[in-house]
Amino acid sequence: MKIHRNSALILLILLSLYISACRKDAQVIPEEQDRVLPADPSRQLQGFYLVNEGNMGMNKASLDYMDFSTGIYRRNIYNQQNPAQINGLGDVGNDIAIYGSKLYVVVNASNKVEVMDAKTGKRIKQINVTNARYITFSAGKAYVSAYLGKIGVPNAPNGVVIQIDTTSLTEEKRVEVGRQPEEMAVVGQKLYVANSGGYTPLNYDTRVSVIDLNSFTVLKNIEVAINLHRVKADRYGDIYVTSRGNYLDIHSKIFVIDTKTDEIKTRFDIGASNLAIDDDIAYFYGSEWSNNTGKFTLSYGMLDVKEEKILSKKFISDGTEANIMIPYGIAVDKYTKEVFVTDARDYVSPGVLYCFDPSGRKKWSVVTGDIPAHFAMVYK
Repeated sequence: MKIHRNSALILLILLSLYISACRKDAQVIPEEQDRVLPADPSRQLQGFYLVNEGNMGMNKASLDYMDFSTGIYRRNIYNQQNPAQINGLGDVGNDIAIYGSKLYVVVNASNKVEVMDAKTGKRIKQINVTNARYITFSAGKAYVSAYLGKIGVPNAPNGVVIQIDTTSLTEEKRVEVGRQPEEMAVVGQKLYVANSGGYTPLNYDTRVSVIDLNSFTVLKNIEVAINLHRVKADRYGDIYVTSRGNYLDIHSKIFVIDTKTDEIKTRFDIGASNLAIDDDIAYFYGSEWSNNTGKFTLSYGMLDVKEEKILSKKFISDGTEANIMIPYGIAVDKYTKEVFVTDARDYVSPGVLYCFDPSGRKKWSVVTGDIPAHFAMVYK
């Protein structure tokens, strides 16, 4: 009997040591740094945050920061700045934005919005949002689109847009929109949200919901196309909405909606997975998947949003696109007109961030976390 007690005690001690070691291992993945450029403290763009999505179910979302004042690229700053958060940033970082002094990261599969200090990356608060997707802001409020329901479940309920006060960081209101709502844009007192219906491929949603921000009700739904995703506003009162198609015989497109009439005014039959609008130019890339071929079709281009026409000029001119496996994120420095593009590579290993000058030539590149996707620019 005594021997049995001792064996149990030894087993308990070993188990405790093992759990303790695992906890220590899980606590902090140290930040990594690469010198990319000479320090430039005078630059208007001080730096930018980049969210790496990480694979779903692997809890590998991470946060990087490119610091132009030092010329150093910093990988995995969230864990370094928040060592008490043993699970790190969470599962699938789906969007990021800065508003005021705060940095907001939408973490989809972890059902939350992480709020941090925009200068330090230190955590302020977690806001719980089921199946959260994207975030935008207006007049002291944050607006978060959310699928609701469990990820991938076909009978999920209609999605919502949630209004959050950016001072108290608490939810104030929510309004029901279409199925699986994605990106949003605010124009005047109206918020436009693209509904995808992505959980039901045989019955995609086709509408952009228009929300009146004063009453926080849906004014109308604009019929556009199937499987909508991106929504970007230009400075002329138009929004650019992308349709992903059905990955079979209906291809990706861009639609231009006049927010004065809430009607479609132009359609571009081009593959567009993402776009960034700066002044009069929309920089876009397409990484269009086909279930027929089992391959992506990649493309890059520029669009004049004032004249509403595709330009012959490309924002990559030196052949670097041949090295990019899967373009996955895009942003533009509004002062230098440099274009930043991320490459998700094979989706399971670290990605690559590229910087192109206004002539389309590669200036530099750096290794990122897994599936680099979303930018938040930090200007002086």
